Amino acid sequence: MPLPKHGAANEVGCGIAQCRMPDSSTSLPTYPLSVATADVLSALDGLLTPAQFRDYGPNGLQVQGRSGVAHLVTGVTASLALIEAAVAAGADALLVHHGLFWRGQDGRITGWMHQRIKALITHDINLLAYHLPLDAHPELGNNAQLARVLGLEPLPAKATAAVGVADAAAAAQPPGFGRFGEQNLGFIGTTACATLGELAHHAQQCLGRPVTLAGDPAWPVQTVAWCTGGAQSYFEPAMAAGAQAFITGEISEPQAHYAREMQVGYLACGHHATERYGVQAVGEHVARTLGIRHTFIDIDNPA
Repeated sequence: MPLPKHGAANEVGCGIAQCRMPDSSTSLPTYPLSVATADVLSALDGLLTPAQFRDYGPNGLQVQGRSGVAHLVTGVTASLALIEAAVAAGADALLVHHGLFWRGQDGRITGWMHQRIKALITHDINLLAYHLPLDAHPELGNNAQLARVLGLEPLPAKATAAVGVADAAAAAQPPGFGRFGEQNLGFIGTTACATLGELAHHAQQCLGRPVTLAGDPAWPVQTVAWCTGGAQSYFEPAMAAGAQAFITGEISEPQAHYAREMQVGYLACGHHATERYGVQAVGEHVARTLGIRHTFIDIDNPA
């Protein structure tokens, strides 16, 4: 059965009128010549607070380019294809979720790394990357935006209080979605879908790609936990938090067994597919705040 168009209306009976896609258009009447790159970096750091996170690589400016930014391009991963598309779009800065540098890398600038950095430096484009901070933002981050796209709703007030908060940072979050897992990156809320199968079909419609489902489609579901990308390790904390289903990007071998044995559904919806929305929302917010142009470019990725 062919997939419906990405973002098409839901017809499964989940009680969700349509998939709630982010608005990627910038409707400002005029743009300044540019704002300082340092001001863009300051706005992003102020919004995403990277110093609060223990991350796998550097957040912020990864490759320095020109000193001013009039056009901010966003995308998921700093691949050569995205960099070349940003060059063609006339970008001054490229904001991504997956940057170039990660803990444990070899460190030599050869092969694919050389190609990407050479393209950025040749065209004087700033590369800005935010990983876990972009997952975690309570309104604009990947998890919050995936909830918006899928129509997931906050827990009732009493249920929110029942989800354990591990530290003061989590306790300071505004009421709404529960938070769980390491660094409180995971979100927990509710769905209008009645069964696991309905939820999987709805996610497939909204994200425009097949969903790998572990669990019985007939299982009832109301409380849903999620953490975008490669968050297989958050499945057990999600179950401990009371979730009846868990949504993430990828699945590894053990999770299928956990799902069947604990009767908690596991939905692998694609690493890229679940992380398209946070960087888009953050880029749009910063561009509107600073009065610059913003373009989101989606480089398709089946993973």
